[in-house]
Amino acid sequence: MSPVSKKLVKICGINSPEAFDAAVEAGADYLGFVFFPASPRYVTPMDAAILSARHEGAKPFRVGLFVNPGFDEVDAVLQDISLDILQIHANPSLIAALRDRFGRPVWRQLGVTTAADFPDPKEYADGFIVEAKPPAGATRPGGNAVQADWPLLATFHPAKPWLVAGGLRPDNVTEALRITGAPGVDVSSGVETAPGKKSPDLIRQFIAAARAEGVR
Repeated sequence: MSPVSKKLVKICGINSPEAFDAAVEAGADYLGFVFFPASPRYVTPMDAAILSARHEGAKPFRVGLFVNPGFDEVDAVLQDISLDILQIHANPSLIAALRDRFGRPVWRQLGVTTAADFPDPKEYADGFIVEAKPPAGATRPGGNAVQADWPLLATFHPAKPWLVAGGLRPDNVTEALRITGAPGVDVSSGVETAPGKKSPDLIRQFIAAARAEGVR
């Protein structure tokens, strides 16, 4: 039997040198920069570029998160920072256009409550970030720290890469991976001490837990 690859880890909402360094040094696969002003994790393109330059040319892959972006918005960000992946909250119809325009993989943020919310197998997205739908009154379309239905996601078997998100922390990420069977995880508030305040210690703990032998 061939060995199972280690679980992938994305640390989203990076907005400080300390958080950036901790994620890189702990071996994160992806770092997310949030370009949505309503988020407490928002960074300007220039701020993201300064952070990214701390370990220029090395892993992790840089991911830019956008909400219903226009071409001009994405283009303005890319003038300052080179992103490896575009992650969007938007209608699936926008995905192919963004990929064609900018020549980068496009992941779609996917809110799931029932199996009816799973994407069409023919969807153009290159990958998915899968979480619970936002609660009533939420000011953001995602990243609301709401735990997804893990048993439901155990039935999600897309042909594309995907990461489970929502309500993850160092003390439950192993269970989330075990139940869902997801290829990897995406965390933001679960490694913070306050909204938008990343903890280097929690980042290291989270990555170590996600990489535990029991979830490989």
